[in-house]
Amino acid sequence: MNWLKMSRTFDAPRELVFNAWVDGKQMAKWFGPKGFTTEITKHEPTPGGQVFIVMRGPDGSEYPGKAMFREIQKPERLVLTSWALKDGKEVLETLVTVTFEEKNKKTTMNVEVKIVKETAESKPYTAGMEQGWNETLDKLVNVIRSSGR
Repeated sequence: MNWLKMSRTFDAPRELVFNAWVDGKQMAKWFGPKGFTTEITKHEPTPGGQVFIVMRGPDGSEYPGKAMFREIQKPERLVLTSWALKDGKEVLETLVTVTFEEKNKKTTMNVEVKIVKETAESKPYTAGMEQGWNETLDKLVNVIRSSGR
């Protein structure tokens, strides 16, 4: 798998959905698969800005990661490079492109994840990538829904 493409439609304006990505406090509420919590220690939503996160699994295992915003076109498009880290080393690099389209007061968000660089240590990450991203986006749907617009 080199590409992963997903889509979700929200009963919310696109600015609200877009902001869930660029506001670190909001992102911490939904980013990560089902049962995971996420701590965001740095979140700079500007081109070249960095993001540092630690996802914690239900068993307490920690999955650190970092990202860099490459492109921000509010509220239409985001492009990020992200890295999964293991023992401080980059084990997986992906390019994440997110687009937001509003129609009839609903927002369709399309997410494309392209694997840029893999290592032997990245196999567990790539094996669970599709399920993990789908669960993550399901959590975002629930956060947007519960925000009451």
